[in-house]
Amino acid sequence: MQGFIRSSQVRELLRPVGQMILFSLGSAAVLSLIVVLLALILSPTNVGAAAQKTYGMSLLQYTLVNLPQVLIDGLTLGFVYAAIALGYTMVYGVLEFINFAHSEIFAAGAFIGVELLITLRIAGVISETTSIAVSYMYLAIAVLAGMVVAGILAVTVERIAYRPLRGAPRLVPLISAIGVSFFLQDSIRLIESVTTGQFHRIIPTFGNFDNRLVFGRVMLENGSFIDLGIQIKSLIVIGVAVLMLVGLNYLVNATKIGKAIRAVAQDRATASLMGINVNRIISLTFLIGGTLGGAAGVLYALKFTRIDPFVGFFPGLKAFTAAVLGGIGNLTGALLGGIVLGMLENFAGAYMSAFTMGAAGAEYKDIFAFSILILVLIFRPHGLMGENVGQKA
Repeated sequence: MQGFIRSSQVRELLRPVGQMILFSLGSAAVLSLIVVLLALILSPTNVGAAAQKTYGMSLLQYTLVNLPQVLIDGLTLGFVYAAIALGYTMVYGVLEFINFAHSEIFAAGAFIGVELLITLRIAGVISETTSIAVSYMYLAIAVLAGMVVAGILAVTVERIAYRPLRGAPRLVPLISAIGVSFFLQDSIRLIESVTTGQFHRIIPTFGNFDNRLVFGRVMLENGSFIDLGIQIKSLIVIGVAVLMLVGLNYLVNATKIGKAIRAVAQDRATASLMGINVNRIISLTFLIGGTLGGAAGVLYALKFTRIDPFVGFFPGLKAFTAAVLGGIGNLTGALLGGIVLGMLENFAGAYMSAFTMGAAGAEYKDIFAFSILILVLIFRPHGLMGENVGQKA
């Protein structure tokens, strides 16, 4: 019996890794095939001539040369969205309620981590010459600080703004969530104005996180070359996001706490009769979702360097979109939705200008991504993986 339990636990650890590999390869293959086919179709037209004049190479060559880097950047962005989407999915899985304040909890975690690192930089504790081991240690401390504060904030919001409205019609807590979102936005802005007097905060440069690992080189027709690589901070983002996804999947599907979360998600009244403290489990769900959001906030700041009090709005909107795209309430769906949305955005941003002769550039990538979402929901309203509230929290 113990051997069966252990094998089941190992399976729950390995399954999300296999899903990540499958989703990443599948999304990359499908989108790569689409852009290559578009390049082949458009090459004989004026679009191909414009690309030859602008980039000094054929449209097909331009597409193939940039493809590896586009895939890497899209995968990194996709894992960021997936990590944020888990907070929406956790709460919806238990309460069938969209916590629109999750994006501000994400922003709060980002500010805590960045302000801690700025303080350490001012104190001279970290700098560009700080050793790699020490740099990673302080980055881990910043991530943990963001997780702790964001988790506590999420539990506080649930206790004050959501629990008293739990029996109300669904629209009432939804409006409360929007109100909490605006309140937290302005609270962050007020605190930053009083303490630092600055609207934007930039994560300090230290360690080797901005260094780029080059793994290949593409030669062009004119004799020049393009290096293919990935920044170390992008690898960190992907690595931490993978650990969070694997850990959450294991917690929900292979532990007693996860069994309680799934029971509350399926039937709160029956779970209460079976001795489960429903309020405690719901608070724990918000705690887990908040800590994941806080970690994602610090990782987002590390990747994109600059944050402001409204930094959570667009990533939160994209993460919510990813959760809906994959199947709201489904952990696997959040992963798939995040990867697909990140890939879509990056492909659109990289190739739209070339395929439209400059008429539409990277600024239209959101329109492209949300158009795909609308099409998916028209033909599959419950998302790519389907809504799965009763099975997954």
